[in-house]
Amino acid sequence: MESRTHDIARQAVVIAAASFMLIAAAFGAGAFGGESVDELQDGALSAQGSYLAPAGPAFSIWSLIYLGLLAHTVWQALPAQRADARQRAVGGWIAASLVLNGLWLVTARYLTLWLTVVVISLLLAVLARIVVLLGRMPAKNLVDRIVTDGANGLHFGWVTIATVANAAAWLTRIAPASWADQADVWAVAVLVVVLVIGVSTAWFTGRIAPALATAWGLGWLAVGRISGEPQSTPTAVAAVVVAVLLVIAGIVAVLRRRRG
Repeated sequence: MESRTHDIARQAVVIAAASFMLIAAAFGAGAFGGESVDELQDGALSAQGSYLAPAGPAFSIWSLIYLGLLAHTVWQALPAQRADARQRAVGGWIAASLVLNGLWLVTARYLTLWLTVVVISLLLAVLARIVVLLGRMPAKNLVDRIVTDGANGLHFGWVTIATVANAAAWLTRIAPASWADQADVWAVAVLVVVLVIGVSTAWFTGRIAPALATAWGLGWLAVGRISGEPQSTPTAVAAVVVAVLLVIAGIVAVLRRRRG
């Protein structure tokens, strides 16, 4: 009986967290009036905010991520998932990720830029934990693979590049003007770190969703550096190379998992 009560509580917490995410996202995005996200923090979070900011269309991936997260919220609330070992393992972490997701937009609108870096870094850490836990336990069916692994994998992959962009926007605001002379070098170095994170994630989880989401962001980052400001051909080329390598790593990881 106690276990059943805990399971129901876990399901309810995930539903409450998803509800908070949607409400916070609506307020933070300016659905009820106010500036759009790319105008917040004096434009620091826009496509022109730093060398590592993706072009505007990249953010359309949020529609797919939100759809996946809501699908998971509904699916995990079904009686059949109440005592599922995977949902027990990740339920609390997923709830935390949903809260942090909504909290980031609220922070961006009402608080300071450096606090957005703190929130999105916490979100990335929580999502990394979710991906690790899911990698330890195979999905029990196709639906589980799509709504649990797929949705959270996309979330993690996109937040990886979003964290880089957010941190770069903050550093751009506080760094000495002389740092701009080495902006290309720093940007490429950070993209190499993104590559390492992405390849490691694919290798240890056997999932392609994180790589696809990160590659999507990198592709639009390249577009932003070629067609927008600040322009940087080295950064654009590096972003494309990393994106391609991540997709290849994701495909190889999936094939390796299936053969195993």
